[in-house]
Amino acid sequence: MSSCSGKAVSNDTHSLTKTTSTQQASEALPMGSHSDIYYIALAVDYANLNRFDEAEAVYKEAEQHNLQSEILLASRYQLAFLKADKEQMARIAMVAMDQRGAEGLLLNTQADTEAWYGRLKNARDLTQRAIDSAEQNDAKESAGTYQATAALREVEAGNQGRARADVAAALKLAPHRDVQIMGALALARAGDSAGAEKLASVLDKSFPLDTLIQRYWLPSIRAAIVLNAEAPQQALVLLKSTDGIELSAGGTAVQVALCPAYLRAEAYLTLHEGTRAAAEFQKFINHRGVVGNFSWGALARLGLARAYVLQRDPVKARSAYQDFLTLWQDADPDVPVLKQAKAEYAKLQ
Repeated sequence: MSSCSGKAVSNDTHSLTKTTSTQQASEALPMGSHSDIYYIALAVDYANLNRFDEAEAVYKEAEQHNLQSEILLASRYQLAFLKADKEQMARIAMVAMDQRGAEGLLLNTQADTEAWYGRLKNARDLTQRAIDSAEQNDAKESAGTYQATAALREVEAGNQGRARADVAAALKLAPHRDVQIMGALALARAGDSAGAEKLASVLDKSFPLDTLIQRYWLPSIRAAIVLNAEAPQQALVLLKSTDGIELSAGGTAVQVALCPAYLRAEAYLTLHEGTRAAAEFQKFINHRGVVGNFSWGALARLGLARAYVLQRDPVKARSAYQDFLTLWQDADPDVPVLKQAKAEYAKLQ
């Protein structure tokens, strides 16, 4: 469960790397160190490999040692989401309400879940509660990050104006690294290329030696910018530097994974290359443990449907549209991307 150079690394190689990491973490546990860091590392490795039952076993062992840090609770909530265990999600959220620092993080994670299902109004309410909790605990950086993440959720739902307002509010709260990353990406997706590039330039100057900034986030942000200018081929060139690391952690405090894959898929849709677009969107389904509950995982189903339309495969397209519309059956009816999806689906009938 993690966020979104050279030659691309195959999925087999990625799995081997993660398995090695899992073995190392597993060997560390029996040595008497009951720090939550070891348990989180091992459980997240299992989850990233879609080995959810093994991840759950690790969390249960951590619970036996009375470990309940905010990151551990949030990670365990993510696993419960992946296992569709609503009772466990609710239980973890209740535990977090009584723990200083954990409340805001879990409220923000719950907001992601609501957005996953298209319930944007609920997501906004939860985000505001997360921001209020963070500010009460004098955690302005966390508050700003929650607001910036909300901006990215909003823009992907088609609410560009609200996204731009969220970015402005986030920067006012705390113009730090994660806010600049999420803010730049949201502005680029909202069509504010100048604002996005301004933040990208700040990141470039502030973090010249940061590999994830230089090879993952800046290429992604600038790819989103050129997509606004209807230059999909240029976007694909920019995203080449992310080959081999797009499945690795994006290094932010929130879970926004596979960003390069999502933008690459959008570029292929613009180029009417349905097969390649479908392959990129499929990554969000194949790597559920990496994606977690950020809304790109749900919206990838809609992207798949559009890719199948380009492939002139109405059967697969209808099935993919149905998958998305089923996920969003309780969504707010006025969400722009939902209205668009329903109109597109109707044309296939």
